[in-house]
Amino acid sequence: MELKNENEFEKNQPNSSEMTENTKAEEQAADTINFSHTEENSHAVDATVTVETKDFVNHGEQEEPTEFDPTTEATLPLEMDQTRTTSQVDQKYKKKRNVRGFASTLAAGVIGSVLTLAILPHTDYIKNHFPKVENQGAISSQQGTSVKAVVAQPTAASSNSIADTVEKVSKAIVGIVNYQQQENNLYGNPNSSQSVESGSGSGVIFQKNNGTAYIVTNNHVVEGASKLEVSLFDGEKATAEVVGTDALTDLAVLKIDAKYVTATADFGNSSTLRPGDQVYAIGNPLGLDLSRTVTQGIVSATNRSIAITTSAGNWETNVIQTDAAINPGNSGGALINPQGQVIGINSLKISESGVEGLGFAIPSNDLIPIVNQLIKSGKIDRPYLGVGLADLDQVPQMYWQNMPNNTTKGVMLTNIEPNSAAAKAGLQVKDIIVSMNGTEISSSSDLRKYLYTKVSKGAEIKFGVYRDGKQMTIIVKLSE
Repeated sequence: MELKNENEFEKNQPNSSEMTENTKAEEQAADTINFSHTEENSHAVDATVTVETKDFVNHGEQEEPTEFDPTTEATLPLEMDQTRTTSQVDQKYKKKRNVRGFASTLAAGVIGSVLTLAILPHTDYIKNHFPKVENQGAISSQQGTSVKAVVAQPTAASSNSIADTVEKVSKAIVGIVNYQQQENNLYGNPNSSQSVESGSGSGVIFQKNNGTAYIVTNNHVVEGASKLEVSLFDGEKATAEVVGTDALTDLAVLKIDAKYVTATADFGNSSTLRPGDQVYAIGNPLGLDLSRTVTQGIVSATNRSIAITTSAGNWETNVIQTDAAINPGNSGGALINPQGQVIGINSLKISESGVEGLGFAIPSNDLIPIVNQLIKSGKIDRPYLGVGLADLDQVPQMYWQNMPNNTTKGVMLTNIEPNSAAAKAGLQVKDIIVSMNGTEISSSSDLRKYLYTKVSKGAEIKFGVYRDGKQMTIIVKLSE
């Protein structure tokens, strides 16, 4: 409530000299009680009123508080006519305020219209003399240096939706059933056997050439099979033939008649992947009943090194880590990017209690050379040493008790093949290898990694060896 309320109250009262002092006191009490009532309601209705009320009180004269006197007329209950008089005063004040508000609104509208009519003819001048923000490549700072303007960058649109991309790639995803021979002695015939389903996995058709379609999958999906059956996206089934396998990298290439194939998948560049990139896994989890299941996730990490045990020995493989769901049956399936390119072959999953979202795929850049060599020769040509290996920390210490105390890592030779490169060089069983060409060797996977990636056939290697506690160097020339 404003100070004007009191002035308006005085203007609207009868200006009679015959008004008694008692009547004035009653009217003043009515006005005071009405004002107090408004102040109390202002806390719940309008904070602005509360502030104005406080200003009104603060600008008045400061009086010492008086004791409550029950004989004063201001404390008596209001009569009905006093309440009505106060209400009439409030209504008159509100009407006058509404008239003033309407006049202000009307004046603002007229002024706005005049300004609009005055400015419109000059809009071309404004457009021509003020630069457009969206055309600015840079702005000037207060120091006069050029600073690139901050603008919203357009989001690159894909020509296909994810659903369209997945649908296209899914036509190149196959299910693979591994059948193995099982002896049947039910009728007492030890020579009888039958082919039974041993397991299943997934594969990716990546090439179609001269009537043959090629499929890449994991070696562990096809290992030990007497027959391989491929199930295509349209339900058609075909018998597959093994082109080549590599147990260490867990890769295999199959081929089928191209007449069954209508689509192939393309490999992408896995070296461009970064943690956080979106990826999709396509495969056949838990068998063909859930064929071409799609799960999504991100690249959790790149260039992970995982130690695995294969039929060819221990190996340390380089993989892509993802949180896309990879379940049994997904092995050999595709890990694709949003563009529909295969950037990995799903291979591993850590399935321990309390562990989730730890799947691994062989990067496309690592598998492409393996696949090409398998198509060309059916195997991976690697240098051959001709030894059996065991990690030193897995061998009872009684067999290497003469080793120096500070040497606890290395590889013990458990077998030497006759006429092999190792035998010709003079390596012996129980020799402990600790280095190759000066590179420290701590495990059998270290030895294989160096042998298969750092040297080639015909090369010479200097082996650091402990024999009966004595250190020596033995040079081995690898077989051609």
